[in-house]
Amino acid sequence: MSEGSIRAYISGVRAGERRTIAKTITLLESRRADHAALGQAVLEELVPHTGRAVRLGVTGTPGVGKSTFIEALGLRLIASGKRVAVLAIDPSSPRSGGSILGDKTRMERLAQDPSAFIRPSPSGGSLGGVAHRTRETMLVLEAAGFDVVIVETVGVGQSEVAVASMVDFFGVLLQPGAGDELQGMKKGVLELADALVVNKADGEQREAARRARASYRHALSLLRPASPNWRPPVLLASALSGDGIGEFWEQVLEHRARLEAAGELEQRRSQQAKAWLWSLVGEALQQSFRTHPAVARAIPRLEAEVAARKTTPGAAARALLDAYQNR
Repeated sequence: MSEGSIRAYISGVRAGERRTIAKTITLLESRRADHAALGQAVLEELVPHTGRAVRLGVTGTPGVGKSTFIEALGLRLIASGKRVAVLAIDPSSPRSGGSILGDKTRMERLAQDPSAFIRPSPSGGSLGGVAHRTRETMLVLEAAGFDVVIVETVGVGQSEVAVASMVDFFGVLLQPGAGDELQGMKKGVLELADALVVNKADGEQREAARRARASYRHALSLLRPASPNWRPPVLLASALSGDGIGEFWEQVLEHRARLEAAGELEQRRSQQAKAWLWSLVGEALQQSFRTHPAVARAIPRLEAEVAARKTTPGAAARALLDAYQNR
């Protein structure tokens, strides 16, 4: 790894060169040790230039219109002079491990704009479908001068929790029909949201969207707000017509202003950074554990015994830990 190559990456990212930005992200996502080391070396130098972007998370069940909503928002922000990056966390292909959905095709107009940068990232089987290096990618994009970084999740499992732990504002998109969805919605998702948005509030669904908004407002009123400085609103929006997109962004800015004034935004980011630290420690320990020779030899046998109910998962775990500790 040469100092010259590190400097070339740093200068390219800081200059906003799209090719260099993409190559840096690829290094950070790589499983090759040399590539990952180079990516980390570059990132270390970029960190002082990060932290100024608005970090926005958007989630919702499949079919709720997340990509259309994000594209409408991104185009609106670009029209106001901002540079926008989108990290779209896609399901991984079980064969290739690559991204299945491909948001560059789902956000075609936004992808073609020179002020936008869209990165579809395969989840790689990580917790809740959140890509392995999403946090680091966000820092690269901030160092490249993007004003807004949007993280879109696949909307399944624990992805909401993971994304909420890395953004400043977390928006949850909802379908107009509130009945069954409201009953089935996890309380935890409502508690994480900084705003609920009933999308597709147009045409024949407009009235249903209004009823849904009333139901969600009632649901939120029963919960204690996560922040003493913010009560999450319930908004109506139509990504197709553009209605409500501007109001959503106004809420993002109002939320940011209130949290900054109270010192809560900096506190939230600090807590997120510490959580990220221990997440990486856990990841490194698990990698060390799985690659330990005695553990690697014992895993197939113990997994088979657990599957055949010849031993308990607890006993198998203790055996693996003993093998690791007796190195």
